Amino acid sequence: QVQLVESGGGLVQAGGSLRISCAASGLTFSNYKTGWFRRAPGKEREFVASISWNIGTTVYADSVKGRFTISRDNAKNTVALQMNSLQPEDTAVYYCATKGLFSASYDYWGQGTQVTVSS
Repeated sequence: QVQLVESGGGLVQAGGSLRISCAASGLTFSNYKTGWFRRAPGKEREFVASISWNIGTTVYADSVKGRFTISRDNAKNTVALQMNSLQPEDTAVYYCATKGLFSASYDYWGQGTQVTVSS
């Protein structure tokens, strides 16, 4: 049974940093594309960043490019999102998700972790 568990969310002041992490059981991140998504209050879920399954190619939403960094630790089987220069508009529930090589969409999702940025 696959389970993704996010951790590390919390409250931070604008301009601060936070690192959130996603741990997996039942799958190996290096065999999947892994993405971070977020849903702000009253808004649709949006893509934040992803890392590919093989060589770890990263992709970022324009809104976070240069501020957020996605990384993978194969030994620990975790994927992290380092978030710097946080702004109130980054406030959201952040979710990690995985997509298999032949899947059309992300297959597995975590329960989310709340990130709140105060002004």
